[in-house]
Amino acid sequence: MFASTVRDEEKKRDQGDQRWLYTAVWRWHFYAGIIFAPFIIMLAVTGAIYLFKPQIEDWMYQDLYYVQDGQQQLTPSQQIAAVREAYPGAEIASYKPGFAAGRTSEVGLQDGTDSLTVFVNPYDGQIVGQLADADRLMGEIERLHGELMIGTVGDRMVELAACWAMILLVTGIYLWWPRDQKALLGTILPRLNKGGRTLWRDLHAVTAFWLSAFVALLILTGLPWSGVLGEKINQLATATNTGYPPFATAWGPKPESVIPAKEIAEVPWAAEQLPVPVSTVANETLPLEDVIRIAEERGVHPGYTITYPEGEHGVYTVSVSSDRPEDEATLHIDQYSGSVLSDLRFVDYGIMAKAIAIGIALHEGHYFGFWNQLIGLLTCIGLVAVVISGMIMWWKRRPSGKLGAPTVPRDYRVARWVCVIILLLGIVLPLAGISIVVALLLDYYVISKFPKIKQWVG
Repeated sequence: MFASTVRDEEKKRDQGDQRWLYTAVWRWHFYAGIIFAPFIIMLAVTGAIYLFKPQIEDWMYQDLYYVQDGQQQLTPSQQIAAVREAYPGAEIASYKPGFAAGRTSEVGLQDGTDSLTVFVNPYDGQIVGQLADADRLMGEIERLHGELMIGTVGDRMVELAACWAMILLVTGIYLWWPRDQKALLGTILPRLNKGGRTLWRDLHAVTAFWLSAFVALLILTGLPWSGVLGEKINQLATATNTGYPPFATAWGPKPESVIPAKEIAEVPWAAEQLPVPVSTVANETLPLEDVIRIAEERGVHPGYTITYPEGEHGVYTVSVSSDRPEDEATLHIDQYSGSVLSDLRFVDYGIMAKAIAIGIALHEGHYFGFWNQLIGLLTCIGLVAVVISGMIMWWKRRPSGKLGAPTVPRDYRVARWVCVIILLLGIVLPLAGISIVVALLLDYYVISKFPKIKQWVG
């Protein structure tokens, strides 16, 4: 009799713990959704547009990208000479050979404070047109997606939103998790015959469940670009030789600068921290044709860009970020002797760099062509639908004149679990951990201390 009573009491206590924990998770899910909904929608919309960058730019800039196919091309040096004549005083920064029949060559210029791309007909040397880097639509979309067009502060805000999107996903899965194992409707299928809040709840929860793996993949593959966590990932990859292993690029002793490759050229992620070697000064700089010959002899994938040396100790940098990470390459070539000082390929990447390179290709929608783009597009559309349905669901259940947040749990055991979660998030997602501490302090010292605010929140 006594044992049965004890078991009943333990069962009630466990059920109470679960209820309090559910409420605590729901509260964090609620606040995260309210605060970060606009950011998530913005990231989804801009991401969906950027997925189709190749098609959009081919359509927008077709008059710059394509010319009538000819019989014989001018040499790269002749094309560069035509650009120098048309833009006297401008500094040649890079050269990208046309990588298909009828495709223009692209010459990067620094003209004062302006960065330009000049498009050259490789068959007759005529200047087809120019495009300022600041005027590229997809560049603006990328800046909005990555940093809200406000630099470092925007980068941190986007990273914070991405971290909280991951928290929303995890807490949402916990809230969705079926307590009744036999209930298919409302868990993996929406109850379309129900109206009101039930229908919106199912559209929100069930859609999020089906998209959860794809959303998680988008978030995780985007974080390596972020300012805080991305730098930590880079440091970890370098420290563990899971980025680029030094032995893969060091062919004998040679002087190296402390400048990372990302500061002199657009290179694949795995090569961004690769130290740039220096050229041994001699009398005559290598012709551009010889650099192209070296790149082709080494089987560099078409579509590569040659970045010009900076100063007398600078090097030619040949780099290509292909649709397939397996075709990525970064070469540094002595500008005088033509010696290949480093040659970094996908096969040289460490396991972390390989995973991130593939993740970036998936994130941008070009790893396996149109189907990658389509899956990414559907995920972005679904993510917008999840956010909007969540907002509608909140609005329908919100008491008049109140925010309608779930009740604050007061059970110390729940608080203990929350502290553990904060600690883990602080380690894995630093910005999220900091923001949770700030939110807890506001909750305890502001919301709970002012009756009017507390009443409005509840």
